[in-house]
Amino acid sequence: MMNRPGSLRLTLDRFRRSEDGNVAIEAMIILPLVFWAYLGMFSIFDTYRQHTNNQKATYTISDMISRQVSPLDASFVDGARSLFDELTRTITESNLRISVVQYDTASGSYQVVWSQVRGNTFNSLTSSDVSSWHDRLPVMPDDDQIIVVETRTVHEPVFDLGLATRNIDNFVFTRPRYAKQLCYSTTCAIVTPTVVTPTDID
Repeated sequence: MMNRPGSLRLTLDRFRRSEDGNVAIEAMIILPLVFWAYLGMFSIFDTYRQHTNNQKATYTISDMISRQVSPLDASFVDGARSLFDELTRTITESNLRISVVQYDTASGSYQVVWSQVRGNTFNSLTSSDVSSWHDRLPVMPDDDQIIVVETRTVHEPVFDLGLATRNIDNFVFTRPRYAKQLCYSTTCAIVTPTVVTPTDID
């Protein structure tokens, strides 16, 4: 009976000096941190990947439209949206707005020739919306046209690790490549009325 305190001290001392199980304990501490870091890096990479895919898809749609020489119609715009969905493989609703903008030198402003929307986010552009877009659109000759393609999707991170759900917006403009004007149905251009003065009449 008298040896029990000494034996207990020896047992505790051996337990204190023992290194058995240290690797397992360290692994239990560090593995959750490594796993969390891996999920975080995966979420950040996926966000950048989705941004890049959306931008490339928007440029593809814009380039495709700029090569058209015949008037667009509702089926073409629907197909453009379907192509965007296929290229981006987004799991949320995509939004697409295709507009043709014309520049008027006399007023020094941009004017909307036509604007088509797919999705629930965008509204059709109006001339009042784009009249002062000098910081968004390039310098253009009088009555020149430019195609503006805008897309928006909502990106939800794969894992909830602090990255917020956000909109992915893209804004791309391109000039028509093979035709001076790009029509939608029968809408081709804004015709500025010609004012005839008495001196113009022979």
